[in-house]
Parts: sequence; C-alpha cells; structure tokens
Amino acid sequence: MPYVNIRVTNEGVTKEQKAKLIKGVTDLLQDVLNKDPKTTFVVIDEVELENWGYAGMPTDEYRKLHSS
Repeated sequence: MPYVNIRVTNEGVTKEQKAKLIKGVTDLLQDVLNKDPKTTFVVIDEVELENWGYAGMPTDEYRKLHSS
C-alpha cells in the first residue's frame, strides 16, 4: 500500500494539475514497482510561502530579496 506525499507552495496549482500529479505518481508506482493503483494513496499538501523556507529565510522574503 504505497503512500506518497507531495508538498508544493500554495501558488495556484490547479485541480487539473493536481489530478495529473496523482495519476502520474500512481502510474509510475504501477510501472516501476508493480503496485496496484487501487491501493496507492497520493496526498498533495499546499504550503503557504511564509511556511516554506530555504537559504535561511521564508520563501516569500527570499524572493523579494532576489527578484529582478
């Protein structure tokens, strides 16, 4: 029973894009590991930019400093 958790920043990922991610991951697990799609779970978490950080700061702050 595979479980896959995808985390993305909350920047307008559409319902259609999420459906493609879910199908793509499910298909990949079936193709590579022969996992049954009926027992594969995919969860997509959308994280606010201020809750996602790298380079020592929240993403929204980082982008403000490094945007051109």
